[in-house]
Amino acid sequence: MFFVVSKVFWFFIQPLNLAIFLLLAGVIGLFFGWRRLSVAGCVSAFLILGLATWTSLGAMLMNPLEERFQRPSLPEKVDGIVVLGGGLEGAINLARGGYEMNSAGDRFVEAAVLARRFPDAKIVISGGVGTLVLEGEGDADTAPRLLSALGVAPERMVLENQSRNTYENAVFTKRLVTPKPGETWLLVTSAFHMPRSMALFRKADFSVLPWPVDYRTSGEEGVGFFRDNPQDSLQNTTMAIREWIGLFAYWFSGRIDSPFPGPA
Repeated sequence: MFFVVSKVFWFFIQPLNLAIFLLLAGVIGLFFGWRRLSVAGCVSAFLILGLATWTSLGAMLMNPLEERFQRPSLPEKVDGIVVLGGGLEGAINLARGGYEMNSAGDRFVEAAVLARRFPDAKIVISGGVGTLVLEGEGDADTAPRLLSALGVAPERMVLENQSRNTYENAVFTKRLVTPKPGETWLLVTSAFHMPRSMALFRKADFSVLPWPVDYRTSGEEGVGFFRDNPQDSLQNTTMAIREWIGLFAYWFSGRIDSPFPGPA
């Protein structure tokens, strides 16, 4: 139920869709002569899109998330590397049988780099189909083709292809690999996603070291206009809002212990 509710809620609240619905409300208000509704809907839609695409709002929301967990010094020995899905184009890969990456594809590039650095470590890919309506191939099903092409031996890979969100990533991965006391595991995911991921792995009693990748901000954007191209600004705003909402929703539901988890 949590999965379905979260997907439906996000469909309506993400900036681009919300602006479209507000604009639709404005058009309906104009058609029926409801001037206040028409003006409020159109102005609200313009403000949402203007702030999301023309200002540094997205970077300002994103940067605190990215700065929360820093990469530690690499340990001498690593027993396993957990890579969270979300970096592959599921619908395209299902249709074409390839391994097309999206803007979070750094997760898998870094996994291949770490796999070469720690040749004895297991490589765990956690990620099934996380969409409610669209069909696609889960990242754990696609990743072996990509990582094999990058030189990672198939027998090193452990595939968790049932999880649909980060909570299930943590629970299902621990159940699959049963980490032992004293082992060292790295968690690879996007930097903005690391606070929620670390909190959920802690809650699942799976001790991991954060290894953030896929940074979206330089940390030097500041307050201003046109600091990035509109498409990237909109994407950063959308993803940052989603992550903050996710943090508070998981905290409110008791799945994590803090609305803004940080280093222990």
